[in-house]
Amino acid sequence: MATESTEIWLSGPVPGVPPLLVPIAHALMQARADVHRLVADIDREALWARPGNAASVGFHALHLAGSLDRLLTYAREEALTPAQREALGLERHADADSGLDAATLVRRVDQAVDAALAQLRRTDERTLNDPRRIGKAQLPTTVLGLLFHAAEHCSRHAGQIATTLKLLQAK
Repeated sequence: MATESTEIWLSGPVPGVPPLLVPIAHALMQARADVHRLVADIDREALWARPGNAASVGFHALHLAGSLDRLLTYAREEALTPAQREALGLERHADADSGLDAATLVRRVDQAVDAALAQLRRTDERTLNDPRRIGKAQLPTTVLGLLFHAAEHCSRHAGQIATTLKLLQAK
């Protein structure tokens, strides 16, 4: 397992995750660790601040969890539920008045990553090239395409959290 000084991608196999999916698991685990490190202790004002009208740290954490859940739903070849559609609306409009604090957002990220890791453990490598469709437009992809995008999308938003916090600290 990784130590504090070792990046997660250098930590070796992830128990139960098929070898081809370990890089995806590592990326998800790194995004979660970054969210914990960056978000857990910030106050509500910093959480929802929008420096230069950029998206807030809170948005990025909420969207990271919600989009991960939605992408994995498509990977399972399922339709989004009404609750998932409602969560998407909340992501778009969440702010300091939404009642979401840092601890709640970190828990949501934890739950989403835990569910994603569980899904990776259940994923048969022989299905990775199976076709999948996304959204109303039914855009084409594959199981692997969805899993990979889910991981890189989480990484992107974790990075945006770090950048937004640096902008806030510079003020």
